[in-house]
This record gives sequence, C-alpha cells and structure tokens, in this order.
Amino acid sequence: MHYARQGVFTEEMHYVAKRENLPVELIRDEVARGRMIIPANINHTNLEPMCIGIASKCKVNANLGASPNSSDINQEVDKLNLAVKYGADTVMDLSTGGGDLDVIRTAIINASPVPIGTVPIYQAMESVHGSIEKLTAEDFLHIIEKHAQQGVDYMTIHAGILIEHLPLVRNRITGIVSRGGGIIARWMLHHHKQNPLYTHFDEIIEIFKKYDVSFSLGDSLRPGCQHDASDEAQLAELKTLGQLTRRAWEHDVQVMVEGPGHVPMDQIEFNVKKQMEECSEAPFYVLGPLVTDIAPGYDHITSAIGAAMAGWYGTAMLCYVTPKEHLGLPDAEDVRNGLIAYKIAAHAADIARHRPGARDRDDQLSEARYNFDWNRQFDLSLDPERAREYHDETLPADIYKTAEFCSMCGPKFCPMQTKVDADALTELEKFLASQEKETVTQS
Repeated sequence: MHYARQGVFTEEMHYVAKRENLPVELIRDEVARGRMIIPANINHTNLEPMCIGIASKCKVNANLGASPNSSDINQEVDKLNLAVKYGADTVMDLSTGGGDLDVIRTAIINASPVPIGTVPIYQAMESVHGSIEKLTAEDFLHIIEKHAQQGVDYMTIHAGILIEHLPLVRNRITGIVSRGGGIIARWMLHHHKQNPLYTHFDEIIEIFKKYDVSFSLGDSLRPGCQHDASDEAQLAELKTLGQLTRRAWEHDVQVMVEGPGHVPMDQIEFNVKKQMEECSEAPFYVLGPLVTDIAPGYDHITSAIGAAMAGWYGTAMLCYVTPKEHLGLPDAEDVRNGLIAYKIAAHAADIARHRPGARDRDDQLSEARYNFDWNRQFDLSLDPERAREYHDETLPADIYKTAEFCSMCGPKFCPMQTKVDADALTELEKFLASQEKETVTQS
C-alpha cells in the first residue's frame, strides 16, 4: 500500500495483474485506495502473490488446523496440499492444539504457495493454559509478532469488540459465536477493562508494518443464527471496524474486514453494502453466510447459497464452510467438499458480476458436453476426478468416453443427439415462410 500510494509498481503488483488479466495500473490504484490487498509477508518466501478485492475475481479461503482432540501436523499439511489442489486462494491455520503450534504453523507456511492467515489469539490463550485471568496485552503482542516473524500473511485481529458492546448481545439466541470474540469478551468481563487489542491497536500496526502483514479485522459479534442477523451488536462492532480500518490506512497497512455468519437471504445485500459504507470499501471477507440453520451436515450447501449471493453483491473473499461445520473437525474429504462448494459460489458470483472472461470455461465445457467430448468435459470441471468417478460408476469402459449418451438417458433418449444442421434449418425456414405467406393470402 505504501508503494502504491507513491505511484510505484512493485513486482507483486505486476505478478497479480498477470494472474488476474487486469492492467497493473488498476491493481496499483485499487491497493492505494484500500479497496484491494495483496497479502504477502516479507518472510513468506515461497508465496505466489495474489489479490483480494472487488475489482478482481472472487476468492475462496479454506480453514484448517490441528485440534487438541484430533489431527496432527502431517494431516494438516496434507489438508493444505489438498486445499491448494482444489483451488483455495488462501488458507487459514486455526490450530488450537494437537502438537507444537509454532512447528505446525511453520510447516504449513513452508509448504504453502498461497497466503496463510492465522488467529493469534488462539495461541495467546494456549500460552497461558486457557487462563483468562493470566492473559495480558503483552501476551497478545508477543504472539502476534511471533506469527509475523514466521511469515503469516494476514491475521484475524479481534479489535472491534468493545466492552460497551457486550450488553447488546443480551437478546440473542446464540450469543457470541466467534471463538476469538468469546475469548476477548470473557477477558473484558473478568477484568472490567477495554479490549486490549483495541487499546494496543497502534502497536499491532507497527508490527504489521515491519513484516508487511495485512489485517483481517475479526467480526467477534457476527450472528450465529438467523434470529441474530443484522442486530445492534453486529452493526455496532462494524462501525468500530470501519474506524480501525482507517487508522491502519493512515500507516499504509492493508486491511480486509470479516463479516457474518448466519444471514437470511433477504439481508445479504444490506450486509454487504453496509460494510462497504462503514469500512470505506475495504475488501469484505465473509464466512458463508448460512441462509438457514436447520441443516447440520449440509452447511457447506446452506452457506454456499449465501456465499454466492454475497459475492454477487461485492464481497471480495468467501471463507468456506465444510459439511462438519457445527459438528466436528473436518477431515480431508470435508475440505474437498467445502472447497468445491465455495469455488462454485465464487465462480457463480464472478459470472453474475460480468467479469471479463468469467464465463469462458462454462461455454467451453458446454461445447464439450454438446459434442459428447467426455474427457474434455472432465478436464474443464472444478473437480475432474469426481466428475469422471460419477460417470464411470455406470459406464466405465473407454468406449463410453466417446459415446453419444450417458447412463441417465441411454442411447435412444438423449436430446442432444438432435443435431439441427444449417441445411435443415434453411429448409425449415423456407417452409415456415411459405406457411406464413399462405396464411396472409387466406386472410
């Protein structure tokens, strides 16, 4: 952001412009005004720079992380590789246990060509063995700097929840559902002091400047159910997040803002536009949102519906939700299912926003489908392995890769076998013209 505001083109800007097929001048100008970020810590040396912003393609983040109850470092690196394989634009390490958190994080960063995000408050809590009473502002700052030194590209910082916001959750069904927000809320309730991440925000800015880390301002009061969406607590925190965004910009530090959560379909557009208004168009990064609460086990679907709509209205990045949301720690297959659901949502949003070239792949796949070019159809799919697997369940032989039918319609009922060539259309048009002429004559 510092260089962009000076009119300088950096190597990262050129790289991003090529990836996005956008003019480098546009990338520089969007970064300068804060409407786009390029998360790239100076210590993440194997990073392939990317951008997050409304002027670029809608991005998808995948969450992973070891848990005290399940998973380990090898499983999390495997999940990272799987997420990158299936198109994750960034990955967040939300590890809370299951081994040495520094070792796990370093392994993930070293293996990742995409930006890595973290929530440092988790390790701060772990460092005092879960004791809110012992947790200090210095603990937070120490862990934040440690993450920055290790090469984390962006961090969720829960600085927007203030002590005066806490009474506003009184009428909620699900209260506070943000893990980091819950930690800060408990700290404030115990100490009767203001949020230390808010009071020490300028010190965090200095750390981020030193390592070129981007803020992902956490939505500690995001709604955890339909009933709580767009309420006074959520909107009060959003106003504070806008103020913090502009404070970071004063120091040329990049910012994106996190958003809900659980939101009914009819409130999604309002939420996106309200964020843009309060946060001066800083990139919006939303979890879901889930548009209904009655489908545990299928929340990658309930949330992908909301994610597609949020992307259409201008959200810059979507945080995926897996089938295990609300139920347990995702495994590799959950990561795959959640990520593909969100790649679909992001791509649908790009088409709806009429981004140049967004529909090219769809048209190419449709042509392959019409021509019964099964292998090309698989190759153009978001998940070629799954597409091939489903086709081959009933027609596995190679001969069926050129067959002009699938197992749904069979060889005699496929409508796309109705090939209407130019000569046939010409003859049909002549016939219709003669019929029209005859009708006029009779009249």
